[in-house]
Amino acid sequence: MAAIVEILEVSKAYRRGGYLLAVLTNINLAIETGDFLALMGPSGSGKTTLLNLIAGLDQADEGTIRVGGVDITSLSESDLAAWRAGNVGFIFQFYNLIPVLTAFENVELPLMLSGLPKKERQEHVAMALGLVNLQDRMDHYPGQLSGGQQQRVAIARAVVTDPTILVADEPTGDLDRGSAEEVLGLMEQLSSGLGKTIIMVTHDPRAARRARSMRYLDKGVLAHAPQITFSEYL
Repeated sequence: MAAIVEILEVSKAYRRGGYLLAVLTNINLAIETGDFLALMGPSGSGKTTLLNLIAGLDQADEGTIRVGGVDITSLSESDLAAWRAGNVGFIFQFYNLIPVLTAFENVELPLMLSGLPKKERQEHVAMALGLVNLQDRMDHYPGQLSGGQQQRVAIARAVVTDPTILVADEPTGDLDRGSAEEVLGLMEQLSSGLGKTIIMVTHDPRAARRARSMRYLDKGVLAHAPQITFSEYL
């Protein structure tokens, strides 16, 4: 299957005071269409930085990143913002829902600048909420929903624009085990059933085990994953 994400010789550093801190060094990675990839590694290994580069939230210092055939490293800030809006769905650890909006209105937000007529927006939102089995909660506010339900609303918001890729940063980090398993099952369904490409940063080996593939970052480079004993996380 063809790669939908191609990362070629990518490096990224940040300036801290008078020092230049290398975060990623010569990263090469290809992610196939429909893959569910887990990015693991210790804190500070560069996982979230790599995720942000793929999502167009940050720009590489060196190298090339292509997503769906588009070289996003060559785009201007304004073009990158427009590309991001149409091609990337975001799933965050703490949901990032707007508390004064209902579930329906939160999911509709990414469509507000799309130019779609209201009726079509409503159809897209209803379909996305149906996908995460929250049709009966569309009029509820985030504060009226459990953590797992809020994350499912966030997933519906991420998929409502039918993006090229979904990026998830610790999507189960704030959930109890039962809710986490439910969310991971939904992500598996999005990948295997609907062909969505998902890139997930996680510290949790149980979450990584649900992904289709896994890569390990250590000190800014792709490395072989150490043996993980799941009992350590019980």
